[in-house]
Amino acid sequence: MTPPRWLFWHRRDLRLADNRGLAAAAATTPAVTGVFVLDPAILSDRTMAPARLWFLSESLRELEQSWQQAGSRLVVLRGDPAELLARLASAIGADVVAWNRDVEPFGRERDRRVARALQAEGRKVLADWDQLLIPPEALKTGSGDPYRVYGPFWRNWRGQVEQASALGSAASGGLDPLPPPRSLIDCDSGQLAQALKALPLASPELEHGFSGAELCPCRPGERAALEQLRAFCDGDGRSIPLLGYEPGRNIPGEAGTSALSAALKFGTLSPRQAWGAAQQARSLARSEEERQSIQVWEQELAWREFYQQALFHFPELAGGPYRPQWRAFPWDNDQDWLEAWREGLTGMPIIDAAMRQLNASGWMHNRCRMIVASFLVKDLICDWRWGEAAFMARLVDGDLAANNGGWQWSASSGMDPKPLRIFNPATQASKFDPEGTYIRTWLPELRHVSTRDLLSGEIAPLERRGYPAPLVNHKTQQARFKALYATIKT
Repeated sequence: MTPPRWLFWHRRDLRLADNRGLAAAAATTPAVTGVFVLDPAILSDRTMAPARLWFLSESLRELEQSWQQAGSRLVVLRGDPAELLARLASAIGADVVAWNRDVEPFGRERDRRVARALQAEGRKVLADWDQLLIPPEALKTGSGDPYRVYGPFWRNWRGQVEQASALGSAASGGLDPLPPPRSLIDCDSGQLAQALKALPLASPELEHGFSGAELCPCRPGERAALEQLRAFCDGDGRSIPLLGYEPGRNIPGEAGTSALSAALKFGTLSPRQAWGAAQQARSLARSEEERQSIQVWEQELAWREFYQQALFHFPELAGGPYRPQWRAFPWDNDQDWLEAWREGLTGMPIIDAAMRQLNASGWMHNRCRMIVASFLVKDLICDWRWGEAAFMARLVDGDLAANNGGWQWSASSGMDPKPLRIFNPATQASKFDPEGTYIRTWLPELRHVSTRDLLSGEIAPLERRGYPAPLVNHKTQQARFKALYATIKT
């Protein structure tokens, strides 16, 4: 008897292991075919970063090989998913199309269109959560509302994660990572080849124009993600980075973070795998400080889900500020200043080092993301949405929810009980790059400058050697921003 055929549609889950939607399909039938659709609406967007195209392309190449090794195949198509998935399902006789749900407004509307097209032809759809430890619908305040403040969210989220972990993978909602499907069956190769002739097949090898692969700490593909996770949580026999995550995560000149942000964005790693590795590391912790470091990383995973759940419940965040009074803020929006900020030519070394790291590697240390965001908004008085778009156009880990949430946090326009923060770039540099290691790495033209002057940005004209003078005075701009903020604060 021929088993029923299913299609599994990959999106933000470019892996076989611990893939909830794929596991559900493989548990029902061994006859599963994978598909990924290169959607021009996404690929041609002006904020599609070359670094993300590179990461996507390399991850797809590996995923294609993984499907072959499992006994089936990954079909890569280019076009509108609503049209192509219905055509592919019909061509190979797939009874069910499965995928994992998305939180983004564009993705949710796309999925509704795909579901309607498939159901119109009598095919079934299976969609469930994979990219979050706790589904958005499961986390509400005591009054039944979505969370708007991180602290209470973290406490509820942590409690539900611990409860789900205690249930184990055998129970619904358990958080134990699932193994990849052991053996899948492709449909008859001749039948599939004939069916695919009428479809716009595409290669996973995308033209991306990204030249910073050697500098980027995020490595594409499922295997590399697991290796990075092991290195971060298990260490090399001498040290375990996770156990020193606090305060190491704040030092941009050191490799104190996991560099797994792109893996979690593209789903080459699941959040359950990340959480599980952190729990295993607890057995290796020898002090309260090391256990606290693990909890801080867990809180970073919770921040990721807080922003994703916020976007799910408040999709309007994608287009503007959460706090309505910010819609009337009188921005200066100096285009020349924006361009100087974007290219790392503001005359403030810590800002320029961070922006040049982003431009060269497609990635920026999280502490520096906060510093440069505050500088653009509260020193240069440019609309935070300009910075949000600039980051998305270059970040390898550019994620709408995380990027939007981070920029709104920095701009004080988002969900936060403390509405106004202004970072002093010199103070931040002195605290987190005290020897100027990070600045000298990315601004080689200033390696000769004394550490004191490098951190303060007060570099004598003769010492600059072509490096620009500061665009603005922080103290003056801070006072001006506060005065403007007072006009909109309610």
